[in-house]
Amino acid sequence: MLLIPAIDLKDGRCVRLKQGDMNDETVFSDDPEAVARQWVEQGARRLHLVDLNGAVAGKPRNESAIRAIVDAVGSTIPVQVGGGIRDLDTIERYLDDGVSYVIIGTAAVKNPGFLHDACSAFPGQIIVGLDARDGKVATDGWSKLTGHDALDLGRKFEGYGIEAVIYTDIGRDGMLTGVNIEATLRLARGLRVPVIASGGFASLEDVERLCEIEDEGVEGAILGRALYEGKIDFREAQQRADELGN
Repeated sequence: MLLIPAIDLKDGRCVRLKQGDMNDETVFSDDPEAVARQWVEQGARRLHLVDLNGAVAGKPRNESAIRAIVDAVGSTIPVQVGGGIRDLDTIERYLDDGVSYVIIGTAAVKNPGFLHDACSAFPGQIIVGLDARDGKVATDGWSKLTGHDALDLGRKFEGYGIEAVIYTDIGRDGMLTGVNIEATLRLARGLRVPVIASGGFASLEDVERLCEIEDEGVEGAILGRALYEGKIDFREAQQRADELGN
């Protein structure tokens, strides 16, 4: 099980939001580059970066901070980036900067043709982010709830050639209430592409529970607030996940 530390960027700083609320933030660092180095030193094998301002604006807003992180650690481990990615030029620019995977969320739902084109132009480097509440996908920085079922969209998109799906339960994200194992498992069993779980991690027990369904197609987990508030020790958690995987 691949555990992936999240670095959420707002106004150039590393923050965490509660349930995606841009007005309910906790600032953890004014130096995201140093945070990235910290996670690599603790054994991270991939980083998850989100441009929160970009997700709301519909275009990149923290590109300089992302570029600095990639320059610092991108040659060491893969970096995946999401938030406000709505066109092929933005994807190409991120990949040219050294980003390994680009995450498309809102644009995948609103403009499936764009996602299809992205998968064709950049095979193996496109991940879809499905952010859902009660199984229904949300868009625009989680501010708009659609009627689309996460599994239905996932099945549609995997036919385009996506690399993986990141599934976030937005009702739990940043709330430290435990990962939604049932919804994650339902999605993983219904798809052929790997699923990466996100949202709600609160303790090492959540990681252990997720490892129990790794064979169902859950290849990774994105950890945020639980790491920054010391609820989960990253090095310990990754070692435990490796033990259970073996």
